[in-house]
Amino acid sequence: MTETSAGAIAARLDRLPSARHVWWLVTLISLGHCFEVYDLFLTAYIAPGLAKAGMFTAESLGPFSVLAQFGVAGIGTFVFALFAGLFVGTIIFGYVPDRYGRRTIFTYSLLWYSACTAVMAFQTNGFGVDLWRFLAGIGIGVELVTIDTFVSELVPRLLRGKAFAFNQFIGFCMVPLLALLAWLLVPEQPFGIDGWRIVVILGSIGAIFVWFLRRPIPESPRWLARHGRFTEADHVTTAIENRVSAEVGHLPTPGPALIGEEGEGTFAEIWQPPYTKRAIILSVFNFFQTFGYYGFAAWVPTLLIAKGINITTSLQYAFIIAIANPVGPLLGTLVADRMERKWQISLAAIGIAVFGLAFSSQTNPVTLILFGVLLTLCNNWLSFAFHNYQAELFPTRIRSRAVGFVYGWSRLSAALSGLVIAFFLGHGGTQAVFIFIAFAMAIVVISIGGFGPRTRGLALEAISA
Repeated sequence: MTETSAGAIAARLDRLPSARHVWWLVTLISLGHCFEVYDLFLTAYIAPGLAKAGMFTAESLGPFSVLAQFGVAGIGTFVFALFAGLFVGTIIFGYVPDRYGRRTIFTYSLLWYSACTAVMAFQTNGFGVDLWRFLAGIGIGVELVTIDTFVSELVPRLLRGKAFAFNQFIGFCMVPLLALLAWLLVPEQPFGIDGWRIVVILGSIGAIFVWFLRRPIPESPRWLARHGRFTEADHVTTAIENRVSAEVGHLPTPGPALIGEEGEGTFAEIWQPPYTKRAIILSVFNFFQTFGYYGFAAWVPTLLIAKGINITTSLQYAFIIAIANPVGPLLGTLVADRMERKWQISLAAIGIAVFGLAFSSQTNPVTLILFGVLLTLCNNWLSFAFHNYQAELFPTRIRSRAVGFVYGWSRLSAALSGLVIAFFLGHGGTQAVFIFIAFAMAIVVISIGGFGPRTRGLALEAISA
């Protein structure tokens, strides 16, 4: 077969209508995303319990206690450890799904971070907790990159926005559950065991269970074709077509075979036109967007405690705010494929800045929760829109490593956010935190709104051409 066969596979996938089987594949991928989100958001909800258990004392932190001379310690080191691991996972290992396949890495990265998180639950000092959090972060970083590339390559072009919103809806359903478990368990010691340990272990057990549910997921036909495995690519695509046609009847005729990709994908290709500009824009965007997203999501209970609310009540408020997490992507399905991706990102960033500043000035519980919910909705809108957007801007042969590279800058800034947010919180309170976040969101709007290309409704191969 010739390179045009890869283009024919893409055209066959893109002509598929919305059908139960397509959404079933997205759901299977999203089930893994559930526990990835659980593990990712663990930081915010168990941090008060870790502090209560004495994990963040200078003696317990060991070498990490050196950060205290910079005015940062405690939860800042825990956040730093996670996102330092995510940075390594995305920057250094982001290429592995391009080399070994989406499905393979999708599976084993889940097992990696589940095992590391389980070990973390049995640590007896802050240094051990931070070390295993770092190692778990490597697996989560690889998983994040793999999910983005997997979803973008499996679903038809006119459903990509909705598929990413649905993927994040399923994943973010875990946040209210995590917040509820933390509210009920973290302040307590069920059976004489610190509550935070039980919350951590439950996430690891659930992730192993989901691994078995994800086994029916096929390899990406686009990836198979890109590696010259055309017979397998045709087999997978035909199986998907047969399932969909059994539901909806006759399928539309595929469009013309899209232009096949030439050459082997390398890291150097990221720095060739038209990808150079895209890589720079997305690197700047990712570095700053994280201060807004995790500056709130990873610090909710701690920010509430800083406003004078006790640990139990802060976890209760955080649970109520967390209920909004799956609602954001669910509402987003209404506009995901109707509005240009770059404008969705820009509007969400503006909302984060405005509602964040409003949140910082509240003392009344009702308005505090209200603006926390609105801020969460905007965070989730930003999240599913940009995860879709950055996966669209690079070709199949370098999609994973390019997404890993640009996304890696958000992991670096997220690691720094543990230090930066702690610094602003310690020196200026919650208002100083959200003034800084508003500045970061202004950079997001300028970079994506001002310089980002359009992608809505276009085939991946057309965007990459």
